[in-house]
Amino acid sequence: MKSIFKTSMVVSVAALSLGLAACDSAAEDQMEAEADVVDAQADVIEEEADLAAEQGMEMEEEALDQEADAVEEQADVIDDQAGEVE
Repeated sequence: MKSIFKTSMVVSVAALSLGLAACDSAAEDQMEAEADVVDAQADVIEEEADLAAEQGMEMEEEALDQEADAVEEQADVIDDQAGEVE
């Protein structure tokens, strides 16, 4: 179930990103789409952390929260690099 949710979210975000970025260069578009996909992955991880919290699995929640933060930072780095592409 989680993999279906992840896949559908990633595909949706990637499709929207490509549609909205029509004025940028192809390389910038690709990097922005990649950043959006990575950010969507972070959102999925955060949802998993919330589920772990609801089930009383505090250590797993903490680990998932840290993983989500790291993935969000990765998305920010990719997005920043996309802005530097000419």
